[in-house]
Amino acid sequence: MKKLYLLLYLIVAAGCSQAQTLGANSGIPPYHILTTDSAYVTPANLKKNKPVMIIYFAPDCGHCQHLINDLKPELKNLTGVQIVMITFVTQLKAIQVFQRDYDLAKYHNIIIGTEGYTYLVQKYYQIKNTPFIAIYDKNGKVSKTYDKVPTIPVLMSAVKKV
Repeated sequence: MKKLYLLLYLIVAAGCSQAQTLGANSGIPPYHILTTDSAYVTPANLKKNKPVMIIYFAPDCGHCQHLINDLKPELKNLTGVQIVMITFVTQLKAIQVFQRDYDLAKYHNIIIGTEGYTYLVQKYYQIKNTPFIAIYDKNGKVSKTYDKVPTIPVLMSAVKKV
């Protein structure tokens, strides 16, 4: 009987711990990132009633570089989408070089920054690999997530649906 109570207790404890984890369906993650111009931004800085694309990346990640390189020709079609690029890399210089190399500063709808050692966004989505992409509609509801790089046509189609 004691073993049954112990088993029941462990099941309840595991369920409670799972309930406390954030998930991709909970809305835009409560990030707090340091941008390339040394300012801190949060979701409160986003414009209301506009879709959001969150890209979790690493400046030295080949797949991330390939994604941005392929996405660049389409950025002119994404001006109505707020793109938040978040990394765990803490060296601001590396993020600034990435921004410079891909000429991303000229796009006013793109915010690039680091979450530092908090790993809040990484835990929020349970990210295992970069890049990770989440697309939210204008109400902040998740529309689509990608834990592997989609083709640009697939990504653009998902964005057009929001």
